[in-house]
Amino acid sequence: MHTIFIDGQEGTTGLQIHQRLKDRTDITVIEIPGDKRKDPETKKKFLNQADIVILCLPDAAAKESVAMIDNPNTKVVDASTAHRTDPEWVYGIPELCPGQREKIRNAMRVTNPGCYATGFALLVRPLIEKGIIAADFPISCTSVSGYSGAGKKMIAQFDGPPETSAARLGSRFYALNLQHKHIPEMRKHSGLTADPIMLPIVCDYYSGMTVTIPLHRKLLATSATPESLHSLYSSYYINEPFLHVQSLDLAASLDDGFLNPVSRNNTNHCDVFVFGDEERMVVATRFDNLGKGASGAAVQNMNIMMNVDETTGL
Repeated sequence: MHTIFIDGQEGTTGLQIHQRLKDRTDITVIEIPGDKRKDPETKKKFLNQADIVILCLPDAAAKESVAMIDNPNTKVVDASTAHRTDPEWVYGIPELCPGQREKIRNAMRVTNPGCYATGFALLVRPLIEKGIIAADFPISCTSVSGYSGAGKKMIAQFDGPPETSAARLGSRFYALNLQHKHIPEMRKHSGLTADPIMLPIVCDYYSGMTVTIPLHRKLLATSATPESLHSLYSSYYINEPFLHVQSLDLAASLDDGFLNPVSRNNTNHCDVFVFGDEERMVVATRFDNLGKGASGAAVQNMNIMMNVDETTGL
């Protein structure tokens, strides 16, 4: 029986993780009493008595919690941005490349990926690994997310009174300085040598995400077609329980001609799409930014680190 401590379970990701773990009989989730949550000594005790700690905290607080752990047997999954490019931490996308799952299984410190970075890396890493694009490819992506991914402040803006709600403004581009906090991990873990251009859009629905990347055939390192890209992804992600390469038939893969961003909500599943023709193609992922993009990924990594079936509870 493994003991799990969620540090920061009151936040959006922490609450989702707690919900996914509450019916598990193979683990014990320990919780700090409400009146002791801000007591450093109590917190340190819980951090060090857990087999696995899941951090759902702002970056600075996550680093503080890690510094409190002196039990050499305590493993950590960090859902913050703090350690995502740290070479001493293992990046928590098991499907990223051959051997990544085993790195997670044997790690003491695993950094959960960002939601946008998850969808991006799952598309780009295979293209670089298989020589379709060069590492210096001038890549760009447009990503659409429900407003939950932007944190408590944005949630409050969308959930506010109708006259002030951000929902009345419709879809909203942000991070237009091109410095979104996920870009460093997107570059490093996809295998790029230069930062991509990433245009994120937040929309008036709670959760669900799509990441899309355009590809012009004349810019590719080797020739590719929608059919060959579909075959590449299908082979790369064969037998992956949470990744699903969708049909090239638009009638079968789309919802009345539309790419529905919420079809994988409340799951840890991710769809991969290929659209276009021999000259212009678009590859895309669809998943729940609170599932495979956050809490689901954390539980999947936790399961692997516990050496149990990674689909348990998911």
